[in-house]
Amino acid sequence: MSEMTPGYLPFHPSPRKPEYHPPEGAVDAHCHVFGPGAVFPYGPERKYTPCDAPKEKLFELRDFLGFARNAIVQASCHGKDNAALVDALEASDGLARGIAIVGADVDDAELQALHAAGVRGVRFNFVKRLVDTTPHEVFERIAAKVARLGWHIVVYFEGQDLAEVAPLVRRLPGIVVVDHMGRPDVTEGVEGVGFRAFMEFLAEDTRFWVKVSCPERLTVAGPPYDDVVPFARALVERFPDRVLWGTDWPHPNMKSHVPDDGALVDVIPRIAVTADVRQRLLVDNPMRLYWPEEA
Repeated sequence: MSEMTPGYLPFHPSPRKPEYHPPEGAVDAHCHVFGPGAVFPYGPERKYTPCDAPKEKLFELRDFLGFARNAIVQASCHGKDNAALVDALEASDGLARGIAIVGADVDDAELQALHAAGVRGVRFNFVKRLVDTTPHEVFERIAAKVARLGWHIVVYFEGQDLAEVAPLVRRLPGIVVVDHMGRPDVTEGVEGVGFRAFMEFLAEDTRFWVKVSCPERLTVAGPPYDDVVPFARALVERFPDRVLWGTDWPHPNMKSHVPDDGALVDVIPRIAVTADVRQRLLVDNPMRLYWPEEA
């Protein structure tokens, strides 16, 4: 079993009960499962080794926070081995869907097996400290294969890399979901050049969605994340039918603090200020994307 990376911060052992109660059927649309490493080894190409965060802990947290479903995203520490993800999906009784990581050599049989387990998209990671650089044509080959299954694509990049990644995103088929608000520099403010460019990029095409998640990663001020709230609120108000929200549990590679998931849930009414918008953010949009047969 691999040792956790020195200095890695494990997830909060006892988050508080949130004051905000999500609507019935709410979806935590961005979370992960890690290991346990003794059963599902971490990838040899990984840039970090996390603490184990198994499916049982995730589902326990889901219920505690008042959510009904999860969209579980494969993280870079497991690489292209989606076994832990598939195990969680198959144990969820249909209450979880997945985002996998696959290579350009993935065949139709593997994709069909992932689809049967509940996978509905793939993730392309462009964050240089987390993954090695991949040529854009590799991502395009993968996208062409998964498009046949009706899957969407999740992209993860930092704000300063928008100009580099945007041409590829425009060429990708189907819905493309940007993780964590495109990771803006919040010190520039919502009227800063970087965030305005990101907003205009999203406005180009209704296929582009965004997750208004991870204030804990973007903040400079710290909890309760007052410096990040205006960014998420701006996205929710401008693109109410193309936004998703998630905890990002178990918060891999956090350096500044261990987020309290209950406190993160209490940010939701500050970024989605009406019941109608919260319904779209937490129920209607993720159901349309992950459970279209039920939406």
